[in-house]
Amino acid sequence: MRTHYCTEVTEKNIGEKVTVAGWVNSRRDHGGIIFIDLRDKGGIVQLVADPKVLPESESVRDEFVLIATGEVRERGEGLENPNLITGKIEIVLDELVIENRSKPMPFDLNDEKVNDEIKLRNRFLELRSDKMYDIFKLRSKATIQVRNTLDELGFLDVETPILTKSTPEGARDYLVPSRVHPGEFYALPQSPQLFKQLLMVSGFDKYFQIAKCFRDEDLRADRQPEFTQIDVEMSFCNQEDVIKVAEKLIYDTFTACGKEVPTTFPRITYADAMEKYGSDKPDLRFDMAMVDVIDIFANSTNEIFANIAKDTKNNRIKALRCPNGDNIFSKRQMKGFEDYVRKFGAKGLGYFQMKEDGLKGPLTKFFSEEDLEAIVKTTELEVGDVVFFGAGDKKTVWDYMGRFRLYLAEQMEIIPADVYEFVWVVDFPMFEVEDGRTKALHHPFTMPNLEKCDLDNIEDIEEIESIAYDIVLNGTELGGGSIRIHKEEIQAKVFKLMGISDEEAKEKFGFLLDALQYGAPSHGGFAMGLDRMIMLLAGTDSIRDVIAFPKTQKAQCLLTQAPSEVDAEQLKELSLRIRKLEQ
Repeated sequence: MRTHYCTEVTEKNIGEKVTVAGWVNSRRDHGGIIFIDLRDKGGIVQLVADPKVLPESESVRDEFVLIATGEVRERGEGLENPNLITGKIEIVLDELVIENRSKPMPFDLNDEKVNDEIKLRNRFLELRSDKMYDIFKLRSKATIQVRNTLDELGFLDVETPILTKSTPEGARDYLVPSRVHPGEFYALPQSPQLFKQLLMVSGFDKYFQIAKCFRDEDLRADRQPEFTQIDVEMSFCNQEDVIKVAEKLIYDTFTACGKEVPTTFPRITYADAMEKYGSDKPDLRFDMAMVDVIDIFANSTNEIFANIAKDTKNNRIKALRCPNGDNIFSKRQMKGFEDYVRKFGAKGLGYFQMKEDGLKGPLTKFFSEEDLEAIVKTTELEVGDVVFFGAGDKKTVWDYMGRFRLYLAEQMEIIPADVYEFVWVVDFPMFEVEDGRTKALHHPFTMPNLEKCDLDNIEDIEEIESIAYDIVLNGTELGGGSIRIHKEEIQAKVFKLMGISDEEAKEKFGFLLDALQYGAPSHGGFAMGLDRMIMLLAGTDSIRDVIAFPKTQKAQCLLTQAPSEVDAEQLKELSLRIRKLEQ
């Protein structure tokens, strides 16, 4: 049907007859001669039609589908379009087929301000835009490179089940009722975690999969209920082996997509990340690290600060220096900063301003001159700086001061664009305790660092380190993994520490525990979010932009109207009945 894509038609084709096909990007009638910009996946070429020869050209409108044949000629002097690849030529038509007509478009394809709901309801139209095509071209290139790199490293691509058993992995499962087994349910996998470990027991040595995963959790800009992750597992390895594979994968993929990144990335311990940045996914594109000043505040005559400073194990008083902040922010703005951190559990936000004659602010009266000098020295203050203070229990302080650090950087516009700052976060705690319940920080199959702890003699369960690692890019967790438990007796001890009985462990993880009894090798791996990677590569701020048919923040597909009700017969076959809850 066509001989060329639009942008394949060049000056070399002048005098030749060509056939192109695509959508009408725009149409202009200039005194009886009609100019049509035809668009396909590559770009735009200009068509010229004489309505006396081709009367059907008069009815052409935007987004009509055309198949057009004509002779290529050079544009007249001064009529070239330097913004188009094909800007020096045009096609004079002698045949025109209107393959299909289009209703008026519900929105302008290239209008960034169109309501998201309108775009998602008409997602198949939004995908026609140049921006969206470029994103999915980038996604395709990245995905192919991932496969090529892992294949080159000897990894085997293996698919694992989508219909599987519900296991506790940190988020709610999506459940699928079984028709054959009334009252029983499959779960859609939150990750292929257990199956990839089983493949290591099977002797597959190196596995990978570009896997669909499902989590029923509250959504945000970088989350979707269904997402894609690069899943990797390998046998007889340690943390260094896994990190080496992940770094090569990232380097190859980013390089293939035209981005310059280093071949290896720096590392920071979980403890340092929390103490300096208040986050286990620190954004290192800018500095502004937090400093601990609890020892100085212990000398304060302010009773609140002094009491907090008595418990250095569970409490923190953190200082955050804002360079030149005294010249940037008004007192009203600084009052607004206190309102901001209160949303995340802060009881207040103190600050000092560094003036020519020393520290100023409402808190100075609670400190001696010697302690004020210590604050200046510890926080490395210069004239014009502001230093903010957060005090309280360490987890709350880490959280709101970490958020505040990012908020300040955005307000000051100091976060550089088009920069890729990777960092490995290592030495994660094995467990966290919430409301008296012990949970695995990653998952319960993560290997504890047995060189640093004795599982039979634990004083503080939150002090146990795991052999786990996350890769962070520009403050976004790109992926993570761990060395896995491969010995049944270690797994049993971990379950015991979590309060999981033998019966519960057998019920939920029996098939994995059974497998560990049959010569399981040491193994480890990682999973990396493909969608998040593409989001960062494409420079967009929402994961929805890089998924062809995404859901809303309420987990709805506005295009297909899913989820939706099903008829009574289907429910009957599944032995289900809908019960309306009382309001």
